[in-house]
Amino acid sequence: MPTAAPEKPRGRIRWIVCALLFAAVALSYIDRLVLPTLKPELQARYRWTEQGYADLAIAFQAAYGLAYILFGRFVDRVGAKVGYAVAVTLWTIGHVAHALFTSAGGMIWARLPLAVGEAGAFPAALAAANAWFPQRERALAIGIFNAGSNVGAILTPLIVPAIAVAFGWRMAFIATGALTLLWLAAWLAFYRSPAEHRRVTAEELAWIEQEEAALAHPVAWRTLLRLRQTWAYVLGRFLIDPIWWTFLFWLPDFFNRQYGVRMLDFGPPLVAVYLLADVGSLAGGWFSSRLLARGASVNRARKTAMAACAILALPIIFAAHAPGLWWAVLAIGLACACHQGFSANVYAIPGDLFPRGTGGSVIGLGGLAGALGGMAMAKFAGTILAGVGGYGPIFAVAGCAYFAALLVIHLLIPRYAPVAPERLP
Repeated sequence: MPTAAPEKPRGRIRWIVCALLFAAVALSYIDRLVLPTLKPELQARYRWTEQGYADLAIAFQAAYGLAYILFGRFVDRVGAKVGYAVAVTLWTIGHVAHALFTSAGGMIWARLPLAVGEAGAFPAALAAANAWFPQRERALAIGIFNAGSNVGAILTPLIVPAIAVAFGWRMAFIATGALTLLWLAAWLAFYRSPAEHRRVTAEELAWIEQEEAALAHPVAWRTLLRLRQTWAYVLGRFLIDPIWWTFLFWLPDFFNRQYGVRMLDFGPPLVAVYLLADVGSLAGGWFSSRLLARGASVNRARKTAMAACAILALPIIFAAHAPGLWWAVLAIGLACACHQGFSANVYAIPGDLFPRGTGGSVIGLGGLAGALGGMAMAKFAGTILAGVGGYGPIFAVAGCAYFAALLVIHLLIPRYAPVAPERLP
């Protein structure tokens, strides 16, 4: 007779861990977005070229993509506590080092350790979530700390311009880096595995450990690359991730170039965009889950949600020609919401189609593919802005990317068939 699951405990230490993860994700996005927020001022002061800034974005994405795969295996070896500490230390060193340079070429040397460290953040966060949350709570915990990305994107244009105006642009990097060091101190002092944490009650530990841990099942890259399911995820990431990177790196410049928005005024439009992105992140996952609850197949639920997001993202094509700032904000915010909703369903592919314990390597390949796509998009954006001088072609590509991704995914996995464990020796 199966043993009943333990009752939900009163202990809340696991949710404090979740709050720390949320704060770390928010801080990682703040540190990532300080430079794009300062770009109009630094470009005017130090005469950066559009291609020089594009090279910064390309260098970041190249390092991020390669480190994404390597850090996943590193975290598996050393655990979440050490893995996250190493990641945060690396990205903070790189982030603060931006203050040492004035040229776009020089800042690449600061951008590289930032990218490598931030690539380790998500694998470490997932490892912590897997250690601290049973399956029935894990998705909620991941959704909560992943929302920190949009919170970081909202806070950056509110705090960074004020710091830069009051104390100089270098202090914007130093002050935000100091916040991350405070988080690192809290992480090292508080985080332990559940069994080693003195404040975890016996009831909460039983709740956390109610399921057997997934067995590690490393799979050779060549085996994964022979599977259509792997390529559906990898190519989906390759096509859609560059659009999100474009929003992160170029939105402040677009608002400044197109509508004359000055650095101190970036806050309201960027906050609106990323609030809409938060809504889309929740709605995209809710919609496919709702379809599943009504009896739809996983294939139909995921692809219907992706199709809805692709359709609703189309107004981004006209954002460069919007009659006013807030019409552009609406079009871009809707596209960001649709991106997050589309991504929620693409990111579900490894869990939907691969046996437990084997999806991590697929996620690493997808992260690399997304970074490679982001590099290509950055080169394209730099070339367009230097030549055409406007964002019209960039937003046109953004409007088509989600239909292209859905088509590729459907052609590769028309029936959404899971990978049989025996195919992963």
